[in-house]
Amino acid sequence: MAIAVEEIIDLRSDTVTRPDAGMRKAMAEAEVGDDVYQEDPTVKELEKRAAKLLDKEAALFFPSGTMANQAAVLTHTTPGEEVILGADSHIFYYEVAGLAKLSGVQARILPDEEGCPEPEDIREAIRGDNIHFPVTGLLCLENTHNRSGGLPVAKNRLRACCEVAREKGIPVHLDGARIFNASLALDVPPAELVKDCDSIMFCLSKGLGAPMGSLLTGSKDFIERARKNRKLLGGGLRQVGVIAAAGLVALENREELQKDHQLAVKLAEIIRDFPDEDLGLANQATNFVMLEYTGSKGAGWLEQKLAEVGVLCNKLHDSKLRLLTHRDLEEKHIDQFAERLDNIFSRGGE
Repeated sequence: MAIAVEEIIDLRSDTVTRPDAGMRKAMAEAEVGDDVYQEDPTVKELEKRAAKLLDKEAALFFPSGTMANQAAVLTHTTPGEEVILGADSHIFYYEVAGLAKLSGVQARILPDEEGCPEPEDIREAIRGDNIHFPVTGLLCLENTHNRSGGLPVAKNRLRACCEVAREKGIPVHLDGARIFNASLALDVPPAELVKDCDSIMFCLSKGLGAPMGSLLTGSKDFIERARKNRKLLGGGLRQVGVIAAAGLVALENREELQKDHQLAVKLAEIIRDFPDEDLGLANQATNFVMLEYTGSKGAGWLEQKLAEVGVLCNKLHDSKLRLLTHRDLEEKHIDQFAERLDNIFSRGGE
């Protein structure tokens, strides 16, 4: 069945949003300069606001969250060291083995199905003083946790993990791509949530709705060293204030993420109450909804059928689909999702 473009409901990710009128106006009017020379006033203002928002000394603008994460690892470690991180973390799972290829470090992975490794597991994973062992150079955490279904990691849990690392003099980097979603869900100010981390990355191009960009925050010394690594990775940009301007608008409007959370709750209720016994709700957190389909045809079949009726989503596991709400969706789109899902099953999946 052909689907007109205007009928598409895109639940694949909160990266699919388009810059709104306010962002486009700010981009058109942005004052710019050469950022490699640190002469772009709009970028400098964005970095200043980001650092203040997370109560860190400095911040650095990056084209993407992956580049910012990898620059953080490069800056914190030396080749041959070991990095402790979750087996399902974005840095380990989705960043093309950047740890090994770019930084020359070894990954020590721990279970993190609930969004974060156990502090005692971290303690046991830290290498002792033995001629056979690599040096543990960094602990990486994630909040919210992508592959666990957007789970926000509580402040006390993050702190407990950071304290284990601090006891051994090991720095902590936080992949906080959606840290403002976590902040809203936990009702904890973002600076309070990340205070025990040495460096934090967050994205402007996910729920915040900017067309691109991420910020890396930390101490002044750390950010100056990261600046050189950003250049090494090809992230030195010129008149990038036209993009940073959208990021400034995004930061001002970050409370709008609450609407995404509310839409996710409604979407989850539809899935939970759906009458087919093979379909149910695995979990819902922040703007993530995990749909579980245990029918014999598998989640890939349901993903395809949804696409045929104009609903786009991503298969995460053989039995699970990931659906994300975002600023370009309204309640009517969630209602339409319910109608189309019902249509698929009322026709017996034909």
